Amino acid sequence: MKKLFSKDNFLFPTFNNRQSKQSIFVSISIAILFVLSSFLFLHALYGFVDAIGSFVSGSTDVMIKDLLRILPLIVCFLMTLWTMLLFHALHRNVNDERREKSLKKNSIVVASFGVFNIVYVIVCLIVGKFSSIVEGSPFPIYPLDTLLYSLLFITIACFTFFYSKKLAEKIPYVVPSRGPIVTKARFFYCFGMAIWMLVALYSFAGFTHGLFIIDFRHGYQAFSIALLFMFLVNVVFIVFWEFYYNELKVEARKQLLLPLAICGTCLSLISTIFYFVALGLNLDGPANVGFGVLPVTFAASVNIATLILVFTPVIVSIIALIKGFLIRKK
Repeated sequence: MKKLFSKDNFLFPTFNNRQSKQSIFVSISIAILFVLSSFLFLHALYGFVDAIGSFVSGSTDVMIKDLLRILPLIVCFLMTLWTMLLFHALHRNVNDERREKSLKKNSIVVASFGVFNIVYVIVCLIVGKFSSIVEGSPFPIYPLDTLLYSLLFITIACFTFFYSKKLAEKIPYVVPSRGPIVTKARFFYCFGMAIWMLVALYSFAGFTHGLFIIDFRHGYQAFSIALLFMFLVNVVFIVFWEFYYNELKVEARKQLLLPLAICGTCLSLISTIFYFVALGLNLDGPANVGFGVLPVTFAASVNIATLILVFTPVIVSIIALIKGFLIRKK
């Protein structure tokens, strides 16, 4: 255990003062953007479920109207999530040139989301899709808040775009890179990471939201605890990967991956078994507890979203386990 947290394993002690400040700033920014993305994802999903409900009830026109109304919220979520990728580019590239290109590319995408949102809201106000600049739902000053939010992120994106070269000159690239540089099967890696990130965002929103609304007093204690524990495991996995594993030196990652994967596999299996045991005790738990936490998870009888949440940490830990064994074998 002591070896896992030995400072000799981490990149941070090798940084100079400027690089250390950059590292702290980027880490805090990523954490803040993760929380913002999570709650925007939650509210966008609530709006999406309402729209699907209208479709199921046969009101296609209402569904389209609902989707058009929450579109600025969905764009704000995508804009926030992409800004998190922009901050990742400050650390994870093979050289300064690649980092500068990545910063410019991502900042253009973020700014495009923001401009689209502003134009869309203004057009909707003109044609009457929004009755007022402040409708009051799902947020007190919606959709005005999406305009202000978009302006803030456009400013961040423009600053990053025009000062990316100066950032590279003032804050030189830190070698070795944080996190693995993927060259083979990049599409599948990025697709898998995107799914994992969405599950983590969904789980963080479910866990924090569930703490305030779950009722533990009416016979669903086991399922409620298992549900929150499942959410928490998903969040812990992504946080540990981001703020621990990717902070390790390359050699330390190779040495510690296998023991970390074994611990992760055990934890994920415990979470999965606990969830299904609790489900067996409370078969109506998903309908009476889960629906109140995050409706989209239990909106279908098959509960596909629930299975994704339950088995994602198992899949991630098994992949890490296989990779760890292969590294040890080499």
